[in-house]
Amino acid sequence: MSDHTRVRAFLALCTSRLREYYREPEVLFWGFVFPLLLSAALAVAFRERPPEPSRVAVLAGPGAARVMDAFERAPLVEGALSSEDAAGRDLRMARVDLVVVPPRSGEAVEYRHDPSRPEAGIARARVDDALQRAAGRKDVLAARDVRTTEPGGRYVDFLVPGLVGLNLMSAGMWGVGFVLVDMRIKKLLRRLLATPMRASDFLAAQMATRVAFTIFEVAVLLGFGHLALGVPVRGSILAILAVSVLGGLTFAGLGLLVASRARRIETVTGLMNVVMLPMFIASGVFFSVDRFPVAVQPVLRALPLTALNDALRAVTLEGAGLWSQGPDLLLLAAWGIVCFGVGLRLFRWS
Repeated sequence: MSDHTRVRAFLALCTSRLREYYREPEVLFWGFVFPLLLSAALAVAFRERPPEPSRVAVLAGPGAARVMDAFERAPLVEGALSSEDAAGRDLRMARVDLVVVPPRSGEAVEYRHDPSRPEAGIARARVDDALQRAAGRKDVLAARDVRTTEPGGRYVDFLVPGLVGLNLMSAGMWGVGFVLVDMRIKKLLRRLLATPMRASDFLAAQMATRVAFTIFEVAVLLGFGHLALGVPVRGSILAILAVSVLGGLTFAGLGLLVASRARRIETVTGLMNVVMLPMFIASGVFFSVDRFPVAVQPVLRALPLTALNDALRAVTLEGAGLWSQGPDLLLLAAWGIVCFGVGLRLFRWS
């Protein structure tokens, strides 16, 4: 087969796969509709709103009236009288952030809370400040609050690039791995075996068409985050697309490796979940890898989704250039090349 004929065959494979994509409603849903629904949910969850007041239960009894009176002058404390049993139940069910036991004569006020909950620590500080002021405490140092909301430092700004990386992983693996097994089950791969086409050309076409959709999927999710949530895009659009395309190719190669021998949908589904679940949890999608123990962080940073998320956040939020993300990009490229090479060697048409 001449090079010209091979190129024409490759383009024909890409065109055929693109047509199959838009004929599959589930692909369109997970690639375009689902990211939009997810972004819309984020827009509701992270809409601009005033600080939430701390919910506090005050045990009824002597001194409760003075505590409730102090809360009337504390706008960020929302107190309610409660019994011992009801307050304990509300605290266990997280209906309140703090339980206050009013002090008896000569005794200290008692705060009951779960220190592992951030809301409890905030509530404790607010309540103690309100009660100390009511008891006559005076602050010797004057202070004033200036509330600022800096785009790029919010949780939603951290989250959106992570969701882009998560979408690239899911779409790359499912869009290649699931499709290959489905074609194997339907005997379509066996028919292609009768042609002079090489396995490398066929698999490269599958990956190329998957990456073609990557550009639109990233544009939808990141564009919505920028327009609806105010997520800053400080880096070059071309740099963001370059990182996304490399990430899409990497996970398409990983999907190829997982599906290279699988003959049943149940098998490839289980394998993909085994591969994706650790990265879903530990690759910095919803919280930083730095939250994990130091001993396991080198392993987590070697995962492809961690490298992709770090590069996306650096380019998008910090305006970093591609060259500065060289280590992460090289790691992604290594994962993609190794997975494609091993998957190609293991691949079977039937």
